[in-house]
Amino acid sequence: MRIDVKTLPVNEIVEDLAASLKAELRNESGELSISIPSHLGEGYIKGISFDSGMGFITYHCKFYEDVEIHFSLNSVHPLKFIFCSEGSVMHRFQESETINKINTYQNIVVSSNGYNGHILYFRKNVSTYVSSLEIIRSVFAHRSNYDFQDLNPTLKELFQDAVAKDCFFYQGNYSIKSADLMEEIHTKEFTGFLRNIFLEGKSFEMLTIQIDQYQDDENEEGLPKILRKSDIEKVNYVAKRIQGDLSTNLSVEALAKEAGTNVNKLQEGFKYVYNLTVNKYMQHIKLEAAKEMLMLSEKNISEIVIAIGLNNRSYFSKIFKEKYGVSPKYFLRSGNLKPEEVEEKVN
Repeated sequence: MRIDVKTLPVNEIVEDLAASLKAELRNESGELSISIPSHLGEGYIKGISFDSGMGFITYHCKFYEDVEIHFSLNSVHPLKFIFCSEGSVMHRFQESETINKINTYQNIVVSSNGYNGHILYFRKNVSTYVSSLEIIRSVFAHRSNYDFQDLNPTLKELFQDAVAKDCFFYQGNYSIKSADLMEEIHTKEFTGFLRNIFLEGKSFEMLTIQIDQYQDDENEEGLPKILRKSDIEKVNYVAKRIQGDLSTNLSVEALAKEAGTNVNKLQEGFKYVYNLTVNKYMQHIKLEAAKEMLMLSEKNISEIVIAIGLNNRSYFSKIFKEKYGVSPKYFLRSGNLKPEEVEEKVN
């Protein structure tokens, strides 16, 4: 299915989508939304335009057939920050044969030149959650933008290119802050006027995060410093690796290398997910396993110490008591109790 829509503003995009899909258009204090007709798919599309020249549109849906949305009005196209939170979507410029796939946790920044339009491709039966922050630069320029001071030179040129003289494409992995912000926009239950100003504030916040992320990616001093959503997948990999190999004392350096990241990013990810360093998480998992073996297995304390990769029984007893407030022998003696009864006694 091909759908042709206006390029801007976002409100008119949603209106055109509603007409093409023959869907009811709802308006709640400026935020327009449509539900995908049941014979075409499921989910919704929402969009809103602001006086600042910014607009925000979200496609949270699954189509039952391939869908191409063509943004092809004969006008200068907006600067777009597009990010995918679920599934995937593809993008190409109308005057180009190159198709770029945006996978989960990836984002792109795009600007077409002249009247060159954009096409978004949604594959059938793929649940997709993709959002686009769209900036009409000729309108946005009327704000007090302070000459975009301290902005990356490339981005500064993009924002000042109100007539779309140059084409631009950038792709990266978006940050944890972006993911958290998208979740907040999706779940916060403001309505009416409050919803309107909430979305405008979050749009500016998202723009700030996206710019900061681009500048972090372009940092020539070394690896990116901002934690990305993709980094959490590496944290999950390392956590499972630790859980699956209790008898080995894996170093943080070796784990980071195996996961394809660096030590600092891995540590930052563990603090974000577990509020623990990698070593503290490893100790926690080993002690939890030891406690369970003390209660449920036939192993003695010395055997359990070896099973969790320690070689010092005194050290084990020390860190065990620091964590649970009792010595390992307490749990060994409690072997005839149910686990929940033991927990109740300890707490």
